[in-house]
Amino acid sequence: MLRCRALLVSEDEPGRIAWLSGLNGAAAQLDNPWNLGFDAAEDAPAAIEALQGDGDIQLVLIDSRLDRAGRDGGGLASALRALRPELSLYSLLAHGDLPSSEPLAQEALDGYFEVDDADYRGWFRILSAELAEKAATPFYDRLKQYVAMAKDSWHTPGHSGGDSLKGSPWVGDFYDFVGENLLRADLSVSVAMLDSLLHPTGVIAEAQKLAAKAFGARRTYFATNGTSTSNKVIFQTLLAPGDTVLLDRNCHKSVHHGVILSGARPVYLDASVNSRYGIFGPVPKATLFAAIEAHAGARALILTSCTYDGLRYDLAPIVSAAHAAGIKVIVDEAWYGFARFHPAFRPTALEAGADYVTQSTHKVLSAFSQASMIHVNDPAFDEHLFRENFNMHASTSPQYALIASLDVARKQAVMEGFRLLARTLRLADEMRARINSTGVFRVLELDDLIPDEVRGDGILLDSTKLTVDIAASGFSADELQHQLFDRFNIQIEKTTFSTLTLLFTIGSTPGKMLRLYDAMARLAREARPARAGLRLPELPRFTRLACLPRDAFYEGGELLPLLDDEGRPNAALLERVCCDQIVPYPPGIPVLVPGQQIDMSIVLYLARLLRTQKSMEIHGLAEVDGEFHVRVLRADEMERLPGVE
Repeated sequence: MLRCRALLVSEDEPGRIAWLSGLNGAAAQLDNPWNLGFDAAEDAPAAIEALQGDGDIQLVLIDSRLDRAGRDGGGLASALRALRPELSLYSLLAHGDLPSSEPLAQEALDGYFEVDDADYRGWFRILSAELAEKAATPFYDRLKQYVAMAKDSWHTPGHSGGDSLKGSPWVGDFYDFVGENLLRADLSVSVAMLDSLLHPTGVIAEAQKLAAKAFGARRTYFATNGTSTSNKVIFQTLLAPGDTVLLDRNCHKSVHHGVILSGARPVYLDASVNSRYGIFGPVPKATLFAAIEAHAGARALILTSCTYDGLRYDLAPIVSAAHAAGIKVIVDEAWYGFARFHPAFRPTALEAGADYVTQSTHKVLSAFSQASMIHVNDPAFDEHLFRENFNMHASTSPQYALIASLDVARKQAVMEGFRLLARTLRLADEMRARINSTGVFRVLELDDLIPDEVRGDGILLDSTKLTVDIAASGFSADELQHQLFDRFNIQIEKTTFSTLTLLFTIGSTPGKMLRLYDAMARLAREARPARAGLRLPELPRFTRLACLPRDAFYEGGELLPLLDDEGRPNAALLERVCCDQIVPYPPGIPVLVPGQQIDMSIVLYLARLLRTQKSMEIHGLAEVDGEFHVRVLRADEMERLPGVE
């Protein structure tokens, strides 16, 4: 059942009683679609305690007398805004008092009421209207409205609202499986009332403005082809051919593709590595600061926070150092898009000062797959150039269900994200304890996961990502993954050679957790002797960039086998320059990027992966007659191409 609460904070007991009586009376008498009710707290500590424990509180009314210096509750309001930025905050002013002119107080507060003007019905209507604005889903509502109009379709797509499928003896089951509403909502850009993703001026623009406010951005853009494309759009907006970009080698492969497309000159920064568990962590702060100092003319720095395994940078000092050198900061927050809505996960990248942030809303909130957001806080943002690059990558036939899901995901995060994330944290903590109680499986903590070279860097762990050490079970990761899937109907996020990763989200439930624990407990009782000596081959360090990645990628090259006729690492590859991005997946970190020179450590690493990690995909190798080959530059191509120095 829908339930919203407003919290009234005042030390004035008679005032609290009168205000509560008046406001709850108005709520009972007037139209109240949000089931809005009013509670009270007697002071600031009580208010903070209430807000930490009750996710249904959406509005706070603060007696200005609580903050004598600001007269308008600005101090408490700022504290509450820092705790839960999605709240709507109002100050109760005495007659004759004026709102503070202090910028921080103005930024923290959404409005004011005069307590001597006890128009409780008027106050209630204003607060109800505030809830309506926060809970609005302009695009989703318009999409539902259009579907309800039942217009005959004489436009794309060809299934014409599902009519081509309905009743078909061959594919009618697809209509039943997908559902009528989804098919009716699969529409063409011909429907003007649904706005244009490529040039939004209506309901999509409204939805994006609401998202920007929710996530703390100056501007937000919806993307329907994932964070992979979002990263490329930002790269092409910021980087011209030859511009220097600093990037974590641990970045998603889309970032490396962005380097190719933009023609930028990359400076690759080696990530930290936990060899014991095959975990790749952040780039050490010392490495980042040294790179910023050595490349003060760089155009941009891009980092991933948090990582796939939940490791989070201490971003604020890194962003500050980059900005001092005139470098824009991009943060791939694909796995961390929920962080704004619970204090346990903050600060977010935007709050730490990042200029551009990409988020896979579909990964960790309630959006459909491929639905992502691009957030912009760059004060020098060139919207026209961004739009040109966005439209270069976006489809002219976007899937409207994806846009609607972004609208809905934002609403849910604002209205109940705190409550749902509090539950997620609680379930993750319970699951951690239960897995550890098996005595065989163990959830790794930050101290286990963090590589030695970043121990003093202020790295934190997103505790909703549980990495489970399976070494004591005697099972391989592949065996456990199959056991969980085949016997217990459980699909996990990923594995390494000695770990499983469990992803807790706002969709995690106590029932799912119980079934997972039961499966882990049963498997623990079937444990075999521990397998000793398992270790992922260590990722070779970056060698050197012989030419720009774009130049190498667009040459024809030649294919050389990874192994020679005797099945040994092919010495003919040594000192050659790779044309493609070669990426073992998982974890998805390139061993080679276009333009990189190959040495024996790289050839040995790839050969060993092929021999020992049978379930691992290696993207970028060419398979010819059943053998893997590497595309490298020919000698004449290498002679013709300019270097990067």
